[in-house]
Amino acid sequence: MTFTDLGVEADIADALAAKGITEPFPIQQQTIPLALTGQDIIGQAKTGTGKTFGFGLPLIQKLGATPGPGVKALIVVPTRELCVQVTEDIELAASNRPTTVVSIYGGKAYEGQIDQLKAGAQIVVGTPGRLLDLAGQRLLNLADVEVMVLDEADKMLDLGFLSDIEKLFAQTKPTRHTMLFSATMPGPIVALARRFMNRPIHIRATDPDEGLTQANIKHIVYRAHALDKDEVIGRILQAEGRGKTVVFTRTKRAAAKLVEELNDRGYSAGAVHGDMTQEARERSMAAFKAGKKDILIATDVAARGIDVNDVTHVINHTVPDDHDAYLHRVGRTGRAGKTGIAVTFVDWADMHKWALINRALDMGQPEPVETYSSSPHLYADLNIPEGSKGRLKATPIPKVEKEASRPPRERTRRRSGGSGGGSASDNTRDARGGDRAEGASSASDANRASTATAGSGEPSAAPRKRRRRRRGGSGSATGAAPAASSGE
Repeated sequence: MTFTDLGVEADIADALAAKGITEPFPIQQQTIPLALTGQDIIGQAKTGTGKTFGFGLPLIQKLGATPGPGVKALIVVPTRELCVQVTEDIELAASNRPTTVVSIYGGKAYEGQIDQLKAGAQIVVGTPGRLLDLAGQRLLNLADVEVMVLDEADKMLDLGFLSDIEKLFAQTKPTRHTMLFSATMPGPIVALARRFMNRPIHIRATDPDEGLTQANIKHIVYRAHALDKDEVIGRILQAEGRGKTVVFTRTKRAAAKLVEELNDRGYSAGAVHGDMTQEARERSMAAFKAGKKDILIATDVAARGIDVNDVTHVINHTVPDDHDAYLHRVGRTGRAGKTGIAVTFVDWADMHKWALINRALDMGQPEPVETYSSSPHLYADLNIPEGSKGRLKATPIPKVEKEASRPPRERTRRRSGGSGGGSASDNTRDARGGDRAEGASSASDANRASTATAGSGEPSAAPRKRRRRRRGGSGSATGAAPAASSGE
């Protein structure tokens, strides 16, 4: 079956064929014919199975071959990375038409996005926050939207965007064509669909005999020690047949640290996490897609925006929070019908979390195998050549500082101010230190001052008399007279 057989117009099908996309996936086969009739759809399919074209092709065709200026279609996505990815897919499918697409998301300057809207862009792909921001400034008009799509709706629920989605729906006309797509379908999302959709048809493009995990992904789970993980990852990266690899970490700090460690080991790694600027995140993602870097370290912020067909391995540096997060992480590999490998490290403290994921996905691996970088089964499971180590190059030895390389006697002479006696500042400190001696009196201070004048090398001025603090009104520790007899 081809896209033309599904009712897609020839110029759109030709644009896909020019990129080698000729055969529709199951979710596309089931949703495209219905969507072309204007039927509201809830599409549910596993990640990486082609949902974007499932709603994108009918949307482009609905606007016509020569759409007029102004926003006619709105696609709402939860993350910036997914926004960029969906925009690229829609632009590809519409490349033979004058239809224009604009990405609206935070972290970038307003000016470029506003200019594209004023130029008459017909399709808007955006994240809820920036969309509402521009709509509030009356720079984005949603009154003429004919088609509205929610992509990865369950992630929007996780990120707390549900109220924002309701506000966006309220700015569109009730007669719009609405489609909702996601890999999972929690109850609140179904309730949202019932409120804003007109008799939607729920389509599940899955094999009844297939589990929740994709059959074309090999799942390997290890109980690993935190101090050995970097070495284990380094050896996995030398597996035969390894292509692009995504490593997911729990925190931004862990991602930054792992990038530095892998680059130090000789690998080519980039990162995508929340502490990076949007421009830096986009550069890192572009380098990964272009093959300039073959390893991407990411937090869950990018788990739904990495749509690269040649990712062969996904490594979970730590256990995801739940089974949905696990599915979206490992779904970065095995895309477009290809095979992939997912490796998950389970810390001793996270065994209970893994037990819940294992039970929910029915993976049959309740007790992960205890694994170290030297474990023989690590090499066998992942096809790692014998003798491989986790480092491609030696760590450079830091240069020795010049001061540290000097002989000890010379360093001492430099710090003391020369080979002769102490410096003036040192002598001054010594003289002042004499002021603080217990039991010192003004007479002894005067005697020392006269001795210094006679040629001892000490400063000639008499040190300043200091008042002594006594506790409880008693005398000094050396038996001096009480404060009343001292004249204080």
